Amino acid sequence: MEIDRRAVVMVLVAALVGCKSAQPTVSGAHGGGDGGAAAGGAVTKASYAMGTQKSFITDPTLNGMNAVEVTIPGNWHFQGVLYQGGNCVSIPSPVFRTTSPDGLSFVERLPPLGWFWGTGPFVQYIPKSDCLPMKGPMSAQEFVKYLAATMKLDFVADEPVPEEVNARAQKNLADAEAVYAPKYAAMNTQPPKETVELARAVVSSKNGTFAMKGRLMVTVDCMETYYPGMKSMLRGMPDRLPSTMDKCTANVNYAAAPESQYAALVKSWDTNGMGAKLLDAWQQAWIQRNNQQSQQMINNMIRQSQAQMAAQQAQFNHDQAVRQQMHEQFMQTMQRGTDMSMARTQANMNARSTSTSDWVDFALDRQTVMDPGTGQVSKVSSSYTHTWVDETGKTSYQTNDVNANPNGVLPGTWTQQTKTHGDGSSY
Repeated sequence: MEIDRRAVVMVLVAALVGCKSAQPTVSGAHGGGDGGAAAGGAVTKASYAMGTQKSFITDPTLNGMNAVEVTIPGNWHFQGVLYQGGNCVSIPSPVFRTTSPDGLSFVERLPPLGWFWGTGPFVQYIPKSDCLPMKGPMSAQEFVKYLAATMKLDFVADEPVPEEVNARAQKNLADAEAVYAPKYAAMNTQPPKETVELARAVVSSKNGTFAMKGRLMVTVDCMETYYPGMKSMLRGMPDRLPSTMDKCTANVNYAAAPESQYAALVKSWDTNGMGAKLLDAWQQAWIQRNNQQSQQMINNMIRQSQAQMAAQQAQFNHDQAVRQQMHEQFMQTMQRGTDMSMARTQANMNARSTSTSDWVDFALDRQTVMDPGTGQVSKVSSSYTHTWVDETGKTSYQTNDVNANPNGVLPGTWTQQTKTHGDGSSY
């Protein structure tokens, strides 16, 4: 499950990359005005001279453990939750909104947004819900303009991303790729291609009578995974075509204030130490639980497979006993010598058939494997020691790594095959 862990770590890192102040939101609202203040015409400037305070977002699935630490101005209000994810973006992400005392200035972080596209037979596994309607690549700069229009904000201008912020994002990506490259190499698997792009834009809007100025900050993390095709080893079974799966996740931060207070807002929230920080203890606890849940799923599958095999064995034993009884009753009418001769002849034929089928497999550099759950027999390459087949019974995965397991890595449910004689009989 190491590849899954890489995806978890990269998405958790991308959740806050490039943001000295990570700004999630509870409700996704884009305004933040105080109706009373707007009606009365009194404008209290957001204060940034009151020091700072730390607020925490907890994870209810880990007994309320603190997951994210958020540093905000000392007199600001805070609300936050840990978004647990859905079908398209399954990794948890901090989502919060913090507002100034007058309710006019605010900083928020939206739930992560994702979209998929791809080619080949694996496209059928693309999530059908919780995803944006895009079916192709979109740069961070394009996405920030798309988002501004979606949020009913007026796009004013692109804002350059500070070089040190972009450099930090690229370094995080390079470091993660360096850590996991040997693991992909050990599995003889092509690693996914991943990119991280950052973009910012200045936007404007109206909050009652107030002209608002804001900044959208977007991090778009895209990963392309290639699944090689496979030539069928069985007559009549078509070759499996290769597949390419692309997934992009966008993490969005939005800050806004009345135009006269915008410069102070940006200056305050660009200060080192402001914003959100994932807590190491929570990250370790979350990854550990994720690994335990994955292992539990594997163990359950193994137990179910063993129970199914035991039931099949019990049924086979019962059927065999019935057939044996019928055979003995029939054989009582035959001469004993003839019966023994027929039994010896049958045994010799079976032995020759098994031996011949094994030699045919050897000559063709192939082996025979059987699905322990369904009894389906397949001919596959003999170059590998371990063979897995998905639930369709038509797609196989072979490896020499005893610890390799495509479940959780490749789409679908995979069952490890049992090696048999060339005629399908068990060793």
